[in-house]
Amino acid sequence: MLYAIIATDAPGSLEQRLAARPAHLARLEALKDDGRLVLAGPHPAVDSNDPGAAGFTGSLVVAEFESLEVAQQWASEDPYKAAGVYVDVIVKPFKKVLP
Repeated sequence: MLYAIIATDAPGSLEQRLAARPAHLARLEALKDDGRLVLAGPHPAVDSNDPGAAGFTGSLVVAEFESLEVAQQWASEDPYKAAGVYVDVIVKPFKKVLP
């Protein structure tokens, strides 16, 4: 089943985000290589693809996992969580309808 992982960044955590980004992306690449990643990306803090110093307010990952518990465990081990970037992470089932 698909799950949406919706994370909220801590205010002022851009430096930590940039430092943890390579490890974060490596985990997403592993999901992609397994054919389980639907989409992933950050929420810019301003209306721009490159928010600069404004940074990001969180992230969204939609991927396939064996169960809600497995998705929650995967999300809890994210390098952004360990680095203090994510202050809140919600994991819930997702039903893709379109496209």
